[in-house]
Amino acid sequence: MRAHLLLAVGIFGLIEAVAPGPLVRVLTRVAYRNADDAEAKPWVLTAARIEGAVIVVGALVGLFRLARADGSTPDRRDDGGPTPEPGAE
Repeated sequence: MRAHLLLAVGIFGLIEAVAPGPLVRVLTRVAYRNADDAEAKPWVLTAARIEGAVIVVGALVGLFRLARADGSTPDRRDDGGPTPEPGAE
């Protein structure tokens, strides 16, 4: 479930980073009663693009940590051999 949430957040961040204009317009219409009178300052699209990139990086880091925690790394010694059982020599 957490992986699905991170994936959805990452996709949202990617959309925000690639196409911030339409997303800002849609969210402005959702947030304001009279969105036609609202005018964004010039730096808003740049800030939205940066925010989207940060969200994508955060989602990727979260997915990577989640994959590592699930045991996707092989259980081996540094020399490539299998890890010995505890107590066995």
